[in-house]
Amino acid sequence: MKTLLWLGSAAAVVVLAVLLQPGPGGPEQQAVPVDDAALSERRGALVDEIVFTQETDPGKVTGMIETGSHHVFAQGVTSVTVFNRIRDSQYAAHDISYGFSVELTLNPAGPHLDDGSLNPFHSPRVREALNWLVDRRYIAEELYGGLAVPRYLALNTAFPDYARLADVARALELRYQHDPDRARGVIAEEMERFGAERRGSRWFHDGRPVRVNVLIRTEDVRQRVGDYIASEMEDLGFLVERRYRTAAEASRLWLAGDPGTGQWHIYTGGWIATTINRDLAENFSFYYTSRGRPEPLWQAYDPDPEFDEIAERLQRRDYQSWDERQQMMARALELAMEDSARVWLVDQLSVAPRARDVELAVDLAGGIAGSRLWPYTLRFRDKVGGRVVFALPSVLTEPWNPVAGTNWVNDLLIMRSLNDPPLLPDPFTGLFWPQRIDRAELTVQEDVPVERTHDWLRVDTEPEIAVPEEAWIGWDSTEGRFLIVGEEHPEGLTARTRTRVYYKDNYMDRRWHDGSRVSLADMVLPWILDFERADEDSRLYDPSHAPNFQVFRRHFRGWNIISEDPLVVDIYSDQIFPDAETIVAQRTPSMLPWHTLALGIRAEWAGELAFSSHRADRNRVDWMSLVAGPSLGTLDRHLEYAVEHGFLPFPGMVADYLGEEDEIGERYQALKRWREERGHFWVGDGAFYLHSVHPVERTVVLRRSEYFQDSSDKWLRFTRPAIAELELDGPVVVERGDGVEFSLRITSEGEPYPPDSLDSVRYLLFDGTGAMVRSGEVEPVDGEEWRIRMDAEELEQLGTGANSLEVAVTSSRVALPSFASHVFATVPRRQTTTTEGDQ
Repeated sequence: MKTLLWLGSAAAVVVLAVLLQPGPGGPEQQAVPVDDAALSERRGALVDEIVFTQETDPGKVTGMIETGSHHVFAQGVTSVTVFNRIRDSQYAAHDISYGFSVELTLNPAGPHLDDGSLNPFHSPRVREALNWLVDRRYIAEELYGGLAVPRYLALNTAFPDYARLADVARALELRYQHDPDRARGVIAEEMERFGAERRGSRWFHDGRPVRVNVLIRTEDVRQRVGDYIASEMEDLGFLVERRYRTAAEASRLWLAGDPGTGQWHIYTGGWIATTINRDLAENFSFYYTSRGRPEPLWQAYDPDPEFDEIAERLQRRDYQSWDERQQMMARALELAMEDSARVWLVDQLSVAPRARDVELAVDLAGGIAGSRLWPYTLRFRDKVGGRVVFALPSVLTEPWNPVAGTNWVNDLLIMRSLNDPPLLPDPFTGLFWPQRIDRAELTVQEDVPVERTHDWLRVDTEPEIAVPEEAWIGWDSTEGRFLIVGEEHPEGLTARTRTRVYYKDNYMDRRWHDGSRVSLADMVLPWILDFERADEDSRLYDPSHAPNFQVFRRHFRGWNIISEDPLVVDIYSDQIFPDAETIVAQRTPSMLPWHTLALGIRAEWAGELAFSSHRADRNRVDWMSLVAGPSLGTLDRHLEYAVEHGFLPFPGMVADYLGEEDEIGERYQALKRWREERGHFWVGDGAFYLHSVHPVERTVVLRRSEYFQDSSDKWLRFTRPAIAELELDGPVVVERGDGVEFSLRITSEGEPYPPDSLDSVRYLLFDGTGAMVRSGEVEPVDGEEWRIRMDAEELEQLGTGANSLEVAVTSSRVALPSFASHVFATVPRRQTTTTEGDQ
């Protein structure tokens, strides 16, 4: 156990050493050699135990894997030095993902903060000017050592929407390219408008220096990014304080804290797209409006009315055609740059290290941390069973609760393995596959632009989709009952989509990890809670929940349980997505154990705990955690009450959907035993259960659930993604007056890419000023070659000078677009001189 000393304290080593000791019949003793028979006979997870530990220093990762103390480092590594060590190690392997982004989160409160000081970033023009101030190429190439690409926009550069809007994106990138003089001019104008004055090298307001607090994350390259930004702000004349913090320390300030207190002005933010996102229309609402999250920072956002309206419409997918959607996206990109509540810096190439003898499904966007399939595919190559040890940069970062708890990727990585959703996203395409449903039928109005890829669902069109009178559409918190369409809309109601979901025949035979059997109450209570938290007359009302719920209400048109055995549900909505599979996944109801939710509801009713950080701050109570901290004692008291009195929230509705005769008593007794044995209240239905939680040691232990009976090899078909590799070739000098031809080869791992798997092969031609001159489709020559031809008249538009030809390729096999570029010069035609000889 000496290899565990990196945990940093003797107590932590002792506790973890005990956790890792195999008991009688424990994980290490149960492991058996792997073969096809072992895989086919195995049920549930392919390993027996997972231990999550905290390690904030990525530099130790290779050594930890080589000594065998750890198997997986789930957070992507961005250090070139560490990457080189991983690549050269005979014991380590790695997976690459493309979904991690770095930005500057700006505090919009003000213009004057609680202490009377001026906040320059209240001004959208100051925020916008930072786009010209920062040198993204320097950040990508120097600070990240080439493991990043510059990013300007609210679109991840590795996702399909960026390729679809490449012409708009490139124009905006040129508009906001590095121009520090312009940035200084705009910021100076705004500071003078605020009444500030320049005294020598410093800005002053009301007789004191204008301070900028830069909140800098310390675990990765963002520490260097923060220092770079802080230096730039000092050069502009601000008094800068650099506040170095870890994830947990920083979140108390920028995420949970009130921005009006001025504890920070700039935060070095990072975001991970946990799955391939095929539709980024919701990004504008999430990142720039109060609908994004319930925390105080988001509630301080006040976007331009036009931007807010477009963002809200895109969030609801309120468009009639694909062209209208693209026009709205283009305008939203412009307005987002003018708002700049966030200044995007780079998209990272993220490297997730693992031991060579360990395999798991890795998401092309989110890596291991974002993969929904990692719990179903984690295994040793040479054996079935055993223990896997993960290292994470942060464990138990924020409180865990399933309603409005932590959103940190390291917490979510663990939490996802404890639950089993109805559908799961493909880690390479982002399209959904059924997990707990058998099939689905999607009916859309004839004018709805939607596309189906997989055959597990059917898509039909109808001129009009009428919502039945008996469908539930609202909730009356006073009477404690659902409102139906017939009483709320006696004139009738229509919807743009109807999603009919057929759950698997054994869906209602499953058990929660505490041994209790699922019932429809587990589906009904979460819906009630969603409405209660948005109702001002409810004791559960949470203002931070209201903005997002209002968006939901604008597109929600009702839901209806068609059959209970087998379970069939209809959901009506006006919200659409480009992919039919996404519509079904977004609409399909899932379950949460009603008996754990009930304890949280009682605690919030009593004013002792709160589901969200926003309500916790407002009521000066603890943010609810089901796994650790003072919340557990509070929940214990409510569990005792529930056991004694048979507590059931909203009994007038929920009681009708209980399953077994004595379900209330059996549920609470099961939860009481679970709490005594496991020490927490987190009950799930996934391939692993939460065995133990150790907050002081920052350690979490999961074990294989015996209740999870899926075939262990169900998801092992997801191995290597077929990413398109491009080779663009052509002349580097072209004389004006000539035509030109460029050749393109598209391959994957050395083999020609199947043409029928290519969705789009487009080119963009830019002149020496960066203006786009032409765009179009690349024409195929044969199965291996593609060609771009331009005649003399087309080239004449370029003038004389350097030009750039860029190609973007999208595929149905992976959602990740591929790009290639070729630089060439157009020069004047050389004059030929003819000398006549003697006649």
